[in-house]
Amino acid sequence: MAQQYTKNIIREKFIEILNETPLNKITVKDIAKRCEINRNTFYYYYSDIYILLSEIFQDELDKVIDEYNDTLSWEKSFIVAAEFALENRRAVYHIYNSLQREELENFLYSISGNVMNEYVETMSKDIGASKEDKELIVEFYQSALTGMVLRWIATGMKGDPDSKIERIGVLFDGNIEISLKRSEELNKYNKTNRN
Repeated sequence: MAQQYTKNIIREKFIEILNETPLNKITVKDIAKRCEINRNTFYYYYSDIYILLSEIFQDELDKVIDEYNDTLSWEKSFIVAAEFALENRRAVYHIYNSLQREELENFLYSISGNVMNEYVETMSKDIGASKEDKELIVEFYQSALTGMVLRWIATGMKGDPDSKIERIGVLFDGNIEISLKRSEELNKYNKTNRN
């Protein structure tokens, strides 16, 4: 219990510092001082700051996946992901403008990939879409959503992402199902023509 408490403090204070300071200027000494622990305590839990950052991203990804499992809504899952960014705008901006930008991009790509994969699998339960087509649909939406979020971050995270995500959901509602059904029709057509 004490170990989890210490890890939580380290994470909380790191995010606090990251909201104030660019990532490349943060040291383990800064984090230890803010947490009122010694540097060895930090190193007991994390080998470096980037491992800490990766763990934070993984935990946020787990929250998004849990949200999807609870609601079966990719839109609500993305809103959960946007909450972290909105609560920590400067931290996200500092990561985006650091050498760890790739870590942020991979995190966003993982979120969109996991959520869209689950969504496509759920939608295709009763549809005979091919595995390849399902992967293609996931990749398309994964890339589009990741690109939109990165663009939002690059332009200063202006605007309300919740309303934009909900609007995208309404505009594209049914398109994934239609694509899956087209895949099923193509599979049937190909099987008929082979015989």
